Amino acid sequence: MAKNKQKGKKQQNVFRVANKQTKQKNKAKPVTSTLKHINKVKNEKVENLNKIFTEVQQDVRSVSKCTAPVPRKPTPVVREAPKESANVDGAAQLFSQL
Repeated sequence: MAKNKQKGKKQQNVFRVANKQTKQKNKAKPVTSTLKHINKVKNEKVENLNKIFTEVQQDVRSVSKCTAPVPRKPTPVVREAPKESANVDGAAQLFSQL
C-alpha cells in the first residue's frame, strides 16, 4: 500500500551554511498601521453619528410631548335592515328556467 515509505533514517547534512540570514520578526508591517488608522477614523465617524442621532431623538421626544394626539371617537356603523325578505321560491323558478 505505502510505496513511498522510507526504510531507514535520513542522514542530516554534514555541511551547513554559516552566513545564512534570518528574517526579522519584529519589523512593523504597514498594513497593520493602515488598519489602525482606518479604524480610528471609522470610530470617530461612528461617535459623531451617535451624537447627532441622540440629539434628533431628544428633539423628537420634546416635539411628541408638545403635540399630544387628540383622542378620536369611533364613528358608529349604521346598518339598514332589509325591507323585503328573500324570495327563495322565485329564485328557484328562475334557476329552473336556465
